[in-house]
Amino acid sequence: MRAVRIHELVGPSGLRVDEIEAPEAQAGELRIQVHAAGVNFPDVLLTRGRYQFKPALPFSPGGEVAGVVTQLGPGVDGFAVGDRVAASMIAGGFAEQVTVPAPAAVKLPEGVSFAQGASSLITYGTTLHALVDRAALQPGETLLVLGAAGGVGLAAIELGKLLGARVIAAASTEEKVDFCLQHGADAGICYGKEDLKERVKALTQGEGAHVVYDPVGGELTEAALRSTAWEGRLLIVGFASGPIPRLPANLVLLKGCQVVGVFWGAFAARHPDRNRAHLERCLRWIEEGKLQPHLDAELPFSRAQEALERLEQRAVRGKIVLLP
Repeated sequence: MRAVRIHELVGPSGLRVDEIEAPEAQAGELRIQVHAAGVNFPDVLLTRGRYQFKPALPFSPGGEVAGVVTQLGPGVDGFAVGDRVAASMIAGGFAEQVTVPAPAAVKLPEGVSFAQGASSLITYGTTLHALVDRAALQPGETLLVLGAAGGVGLAAIELGKLLGARVIAAASTEEKVDFCLQHGADAGICYGKEDLKERVKALTQGEGAHVVYDPVGGELTEAALRSTAWEGRLLIVGFASGPIPRLPANLVLLKGCQVVGVFWGAFAARHPDRNRAHLERCLRWIEEGKLQPHLDAELPFSRAQEALERLEQRAVRGKIVLLP
């Protein structure tokens, strides 16, 4: 079978398409014929050796796939050969066939395409866990989303609106802000040109944001903390900008707020039943048209380097999927 693998930790340029042996499902596993594989920022970090997990070289990046079950390992219940499924993993998804533990897979509703399934688990799974489990977002609260034009950012806009929040989308360019407004945000901030704290203050009549969703990190995180309301919740989702911020603890005290970590992968591993319920809920909303994953591009395996480079350059709106 074909697989996109990284041979040197030099970034996306180290990727190439190899012919390798197809895996066999072991006890408790499913084998999936991949029809689409989602591309996410951790894939870029993996190609540079900067992710918290470091597989042995050579390896395939790829944290989510959608396809058809072709083999069941011993002890697997609840799935059958021929089932349409989506599944998440740390790495390995950029391949024609993958094996995953059964708890990592979820059945795809008939109304959800493989491309939609492969672009939904990480973004919507992370975001629903963040907003519901970690922030307890309430109807009528204000949600500020940083990096709002990216995959998890758009998911936060959509899910925030479904949960009854007023959503302020913050992005680096006016074009990206307009894109977010077209996808349901109530207001927008271009932090490439505007002062984040002052604009949030103006848009909330001085109160601040009740919940901040931050997948960006860097210097924006302190500005976001200063933008939170009394008893607000700052969700630390990731560090797409690179630098890991150091926050002044006195601001947390003065605002009576919370700085809350969001590690969806660990949540999914520790609480697979709760995670599956979240994913099934999101896939149901996609089938019903209440969520609409935005696909920036669908590219063949041969263009995997391009896909990851575009993601690294912040040139992707929503998600890219790779098609074997």
